[in-house]
Amino acid sequence: MAEGQTRRRGKALLDAIYAAAVEEAATAGPGRLTMDAIAKRAATPRSTLYRRWSDPTDLLLDALADLHPVEQPDPGADDLRGDLITALRLMCDWAFSPAGRAVMAIVANPARDPAAVDALFQRVFSERGGTFTQTVLRHYADHGHLDPARLTPVVLDIGEALVTKRMMDTGADPGDAYLAAIVDQAILPAVGLEPPAA
Repeated sequence: MAEGQTRRRGKALLDAIYAAAVEEAATAGPGRLTMDAIAKRAATPRSTLYRRWSDPTDLLLDALADLHPVEQPDPGADDLRGDLITALRLMCDWAFSPAGRAVMAIVANPARDPAAVDALFQRVFSERGGTFTQTVLRHYADHGHLDPARLTPVVLDIGEALVTKRMMDTGADPGDAYLAAIVDQAILPAVGLEPPAA
């Protein structure tokens, strides 16, 4: 181990551990994740990990929570369509990152470890009150631009569901034109708004 690596502390060390955990999970699969593999990839002693986490799943969940993208809707809630497209683009970019691939590996086969799936939703998604288009839609409802009654669980999931299906069907990023079509043809009509004229 290089001398510079042994001296990492605080956020630099934590970032290296988190990156190692998600990269290892994305490569080997969450079910094969070990403290040894994470420590080796992070170039840090295994004892460093055990001082904070009891097992690799616990570490991975902390890493996924830390690395989960944060949407930033327009503060004045003046561009719903643009914010929705941006949120779906953020989702796509995240989905192809090591953290996104690790999440997909956990949820792709829930029967393998139902507890890990439940923990993922509790510690990563639910902790933030939703992600991607849900964050945007709730932001606009809070600012009086949408009827909150329209934000049903189905409506809140439309964008992510369509993006996920497209990625599963093609194995590729859907592209910005497709993301805009999802917003114009599915999300905006679902919340009672007309898409922009062509």
